[in-house]
Amino acid sequence: MGEQIKFAVVGCGHIGKRHARTVRLHPEAELVALCDIVPKTQLDLADLDVPFYPTLDAMLAADIPIDVVCICTPNGYHTEQCIQVLEAGKHVVCEKPLGLKKTACEQVIHKALTVGRQVFCVMQNRYSPPAVWLKELVEKNTLGLLHTVQLNCFWNRDDRYYLKEGQAHAWHGTMQQDGGPLFTQFSHYVDLMYWLFGDITDIQARFENFTHRHSTQFEDTGFVTFRFLNEGIGSLNYSTATWGKNMETSITITGSKGSVRIGGQYMDKVEYCHIANYDMPTLQAVNPANDYGTYKGSANNHGYVFENVIDVLKNRTTITTNALEGMKVVEIIERIYELRKEEW
Repeated sequence: MGEQIKFAVVGCGHIGKRHARTVRLHPEAELVALCDIVPKTQLDLADLDVPFYPTLDAMLAADIPIDVVCICTPNGYHTEQCIQVLEAGKHVVCEKPLGLKKTACEQVIHKALTVGRQVFCVMQNRYSPPAVWLKELVEKNTLGLLHTVQLNCFWNRDDRYYLKEGQAHAWHGTMQQDGGPLFTQFSHYVDLMYWLFGDITDIQARFENFTHRHSTQFEDTGFVTFRFLNEGIGSLNYSTATWGKNMETSITITGSKGSVRIGGQYMDKVEYCHIANYDMPTLQAVNPANDYGTYKGSANNHGYVFENVIDVLKNRTTITTNALEGMKVVEIIERIYELRKEEW
């Protein structure tokens, strides 16, 4: 791989522009192209003066060198665009989720193996200092035998998100392109739970649509219970019907040797730590949440993601979140959503 790794970005919304600007900040990366079906004149790209293409086909056919393509389009396009990019011989950085169906993700993995290219899944919350600390606790068995895990995600996504000038958004709220809160809002936290404790089984769930019947094709709230394959039981409680603003993203863990809770709006604060023969260390500060104007998301850790991409392609380290892990998160969410009532 050459001195600078050349990146292109497909989808120039909030996340796509963050990818492009993050690439620009890295001394070993070069932004070489942007792509979006929205005309460039309607996008805030004044600081990103690189060739712009109206379709992925046009960009891949252009006579420009590209090493990595970042997929930042609506969820429902991710798998087909990943496959198209892989067929063109490029590596892929795919925003969450890798897809909306496990079978589609399997096709991406098969294509990546066939052409010998990497697929990097963006699960940047793994880099959050509280998450890194918690991973170390689990790997060292500091908490002892796992008893319970409770994951709470209570956010606000109201008409400011799902409607545009009083009309339905182009893809927010649609089953085909959005898929639901566990894919679009909370897959980062499902990933953290899987990363820490592994796969789940014996899933039971209840769903309701409290405030979004006029604006989405799916429920806004769910209570989910399950067992972990390894040990312990767990629950996932989520909602995008929290009034006004995001309230909480937290994980509470109890084990035979102690208990911890990481809370705050974006799982960014250690609120409780009581473990046998253990002194809580001072953690590195958490990056601020991604700010989208009318709403906020999880921490802005994309810089760490691109650092990993570059280090992997230069054979300096291993991949942080590979396509198989991205598929597992999709599979877990898909198994939860299989329990929806038909009306959703």
